[in-house]
Amino acid sequence: MTSPTRLSLLIVPLAALSILASPAHALDLNGAWATDAAACEKLFVKKGKSFAFRPELEVPGGGFIVDGNTIRGKTANCTIKARKETGQIIHLLASCSTDIMLSDVQFSAKIVNENRITRIFPGLEGVEISYDRCAL
Repeated sequence: MTSPTRLSLLIVPLAALSILASPAHALDLNGAWATDAAACEKLFVKKGKSFAFRPELEVPGGGFIVDGNTIRGKTANCTIKARKETGQIIHLLASCSTDIMLSDVQFSAKIVNENRITRIFPGLEGVEISYDRCAL
């Protein structure tokens, strides 16, 4: 058996395995997300194709906006540095800044469906926060 034939016998199964192991499609997190879907219009305003927090924001609860590799919260702006999906769990590592500090933050969420995720905190079983995608 020649060397190229041996090599192809190794490459083809590995390529097939990598295709099967990868998810069919990654969850698109872009958009505005709120802990209470009924509060979406009180939290966010749509400006063209993007979202912003309302300037008069005084609504209890939380939310965030994802735009590509950027995550914006009420008090922090983050840039996603790494992303990994394992089954129905998505893990993000983001570099975040507030008015007073810079830090790396790990964000893990269980994908419920394309419009609902549940943030989980590895190591703190039972602690969860659900977010719904806002349709404005």
